[in-house]
Amino acid sequence: MKRTHSFSSRPQQGFTLVELAVVLAVIGLILGAIAIAKDVQRNAEYEKAVNKFAYQWKMAYDQYYQRTGTVLGDCQQAPTYMVNGSETEIPAGTSACSRAGSMNVAGIPENFENRGRKICSGQGYAANTVGLGDAALATQNLRTLMTRAGVRMPPGRGEGHEDRFLYIDSNGNAAELQVCFQWNTSGTASGAGNVMVIRGLTPDLARFMDQAIDGKPDSREGRFRIQGRPAHAGTAEANAPGTQWEANNTEGVNIADSASNSAMTSSDGRPAINNASGSAGGTATGRTLDEDRVILLTAHWIMEQ
Repeated sequence: MKRTHSFSSRPQQGFTLVELAVVLAVIGLILGAIAIAKDVQRNAEYEKAVNKFAYQWKMAYDQYYQRTGTVLGDCQQAPTYMVNGSETEIPAGTSACSRAGSMNVAGIPENFENRGRKICSGQGYAANTVGLGDAALATQNLRTLMTRAGVRMPPGRGEGHEDRFLYIDSNGNAAELQVCFQWNTSGTASGAGNVMVIRGLTPDLARFMDQAIDGKPDSREGRFRIQGRPAHAGTAEANAPGTQWEANNTEGVNIADSASNSAMTSSDGRPAINNASGSAGGTATGRTLDEDRVILLTAHWIMEQ
């Protein structure tokens, strides 16, 4: 006689709510750790840009002054105290270094011609493409002047490219910083006197650098300012908390406050946004694609001499 067997099937048990909560918590911790790691890596790169590049260029500038007794590119025999002073002229085309035939005018910057040109090692970014208000390029070369004075420059991108620094923007695209020096006339919004010009900053890196130099990220006050925007003025702005850096990641801002000037554009070539004077800066959203190149800006760091 054939014996039959009956099999009883037990219902399968799923995960409990507690187990699911634990799994989700672990996944959240892993994702959070990845995000934190990216932020830590980016901050480390920003710190390198500040400490190993910008600050070291300031030290090189100060060392040049200590060794030569003049600011960068100035005349030793008749100093003007202006960067690139040896290329300036005092009326009738007379070199400011000789002062010959120029005793009928005071030797103050307002009376000099051909002033305010920036000393770089080559053009780098085309004029007004990483911020409006670029000064004309001087004939003197930054690397040549530093080498001639025996001043050690930061390593930068390597031999012959000490004035450049490569970093990655928040969207993973390569961006390059460039350092120049120039003299700003009195009344210049980004600060009067001799300044270090830092071109190719993302708004994120500009805020980080401003925080390190001034103690707070305000694009229009302190020793580190955006190029081309007016300083705070008027009763309403006297005690304002500050002004953010003038662009978001994907859309440019017309930092010259001119409806006809749209040289600073977004990554896909659309016109810049016009912001009224005294506004908080770039508030339009623009595109948010993570493959877009982040907008680049120019800042001036006011030197002590």
